Amino acid sequence: MTSERNGHGAYVGGDAARAPRAARAVALAGFVLYAAAAPHSIAGAWMGLALVVAAWLVRLLATREPGVRPTPFDFPLWLLYAWTVLSAFLSAEPRISIAKLASVGTFLVFYLTQAMLTRRMAAVAAVVLVASGVAGTLWSLGEIARGRGVVVVEMKDGSPLRQVADLRQGDAIWRVNEGRVSSVEEIDEAIRRTPTGEVVRLSVVARGEHVEWPGFVATDELKRRASPSGLTGGGPTRRFRASGWTRHYETYAEVLQMVAQLALGLALAFLLRRRRGVTAWLPFVAFVLLGAGIALTAMRTTLAAFAVGAVVVAWRATARGRARVFVVAAVAFALAFGAVIVWRTRAGGALTLSDPSASLRVQVARVAAGRVPLHPVFGHGMDAVQRHWQEWGFPGTDMLHTHSTPLQLAFDRGLPAVLFWLWLLAAFWLAATRAERLWRDTDDAATHGLALGTTGALAGFAASSLVNYNFGDSEVALLLWWLMGAIVVLSREQ
Repeated sequence: MTSERNGHGAYVGGDAARAPRAARAVALAGFVLYAAAAPHSIAGAWMGLALVVAAWLVRLLATREPGVRPTPFDFPLWLLYAWTVLSAFLSAEPRISIAKLASVGTFLVFYLTQAMLTRRMAAVAAVVLVASGVAGTLWSLGEIARGRGVVVVEMKDGSPLRQVADLRQGDAIWRVNEGRVSSVEEIDEAIRRTPTGEVVRLSVVARGEHVEWPGFVATDELKRRASPSGLTGGGPTRRFRASGWTRHYETYAEVLQMVAQLALGLALAFLLRRRRGVTAWLPFVAFVLLGAGIALTAMRTTLAAFAVGAVVVAWRATARGRARVFVVAAVAFALAFGAVIVWRTRAGGALTLSDPSASLRVQVARVAAGRVPLHPVFGHGMDAVQRHWQEWGFPGTDMLHTHSTPLQLAFDRGLPAVLFWLWLLAAFWLAATRAERLWRDTDDAATHGLALGTTGALAGFAASSLVNYNFGDSEVALLLWWLMGAIVVLSREQ
């Protein structure tokens, strides 16, 4: 008869031991699915985590052991959440802010991870994360080589595309009604398939940016034309920002930045143990490819954060000689390649931060910072600005966030929320660096690499958060909570 120890130290034997073993297998499958989907699909990531939840429930019923123990993160984490709840109820728009609390609850993934993850599961999931990120980068390279959509050369007189005010010559239509198109004929056919009276929806690459525009109403007269679009098209455009299998290059770049640090941590952990085979060089090649993937998104701030994280990993690993040269060369390549992509893809002046996007960011940040003193304790409430954008003095008609996590927290939830968030990051940093030191002198390169890479991922996340609201991005936040839970597991098992 087999038996295994439950969380209280007692042994569970025979049939009772099967449930925990089955739960462990299901949890592994869930974490692997999460890792495979994390860079690309929030739906796929949640499916994987749902499997882990099911495994946790099975184990809880079988052993009566939740697997959650006190950690240094608990106090600042729950203070931040409690303050967020208070802010929501005291919001300028309570209905909007209270509804937003569901997305804030993603921090429970931290507790789920530390309850179900093991050291070996963590190593497997980290490898899958890196492999998935590399696959997305290779896909992006292939898509840019192939091109996307149909470049607008001319809109003839009477073309319904003239009704789309922002569409210009040189832009590219790549989807109509969410279906991809690669020729004028396919655009025409998509218009004919649109039910009469409904709006034709366009996905456009405009000056390097992905935009979704309502187009024009499909009429019977329009659909009877020889060419309903009235468009003269050129070939596909290659001037667009890569996003892997997603359409959100900001999120994709933020996740890739964190995954790239895991790849670098694994590479240096193997090299430091003088393991020169494929196991050492494959993660380093992955790191270079992931750096290229970040460059293809043309995200200036995330590229800088990537460099910060890589320097932290190399410094923590005390990388010397060729290892340090390789890291510096890879980061320099990614920055130079990224500069070329930004120059080629984005609006003029993007490299010198004199483009309209940078200017708008500064304007929004200035208005938000000016309003923080009006509600310094509990803030204005999450997403309350949606109802008061122009009333509160924000520029333009597009409702944006402040592109800064500390500023967004102060504006939405008050200055105490910023202090709790900084406290949480500090606790995470201390725990991650402690775990890295604990595993540094062991023979377990994979575990040390995961802890080492996590320090870089956190450093890059923190650097990027100054100029991006990455904490408010569900995919990025999920990965942060997963890494936090993994660090607890690594510290506990050592």
